[in-house]
Amino acid sequence: MSRHIEARFEIASWDETPFEGGDDATKLTEALVSKRYEGDIEGTSTTKWLLAYAADKSAQFVGVEHITGTIGGKKGSIVLLHEGGYRDGVASGRLSVASGTKELANVAGSGKFLADPAGSMTLDLDGA
Repeated sequence: MSRHIEARFEIASWDETPFEGGDDATKLTEALVSKRYEGDIEGTSTTKWLLAYAADKSAQFVGVEHITGTIGGKKGSIVLLHEGGYRDGVASGRLSVASGTKELANVAGSGKFLADPAGSMTLDLDGA
């Protein structure tokens, strides 16, 4: 049975650095981001993102996020895989669960996120 999870997040820190030389149309960066969650997710996370920027300052990205705390009332952690884009101050994308620990060890599912600049996440989780 699937459980719908909704949470809001706040970015606690963002450290972004280039990892490949290039101009504005080929800018590649990596970012290490910390977040705090509230709602159906109570906890913190660390995400590593790889971003590819275009000349218009939009970007495509992939990332791996590790959330620790309580998710849907269960304690543990999950690892999420991100794929998305950024344009005009809004980031959005798709999520999928890669793994979980403790009471979330058997969790699976997918979802989406939106940061505009406030952040929200929804997940549909099996095993949560």
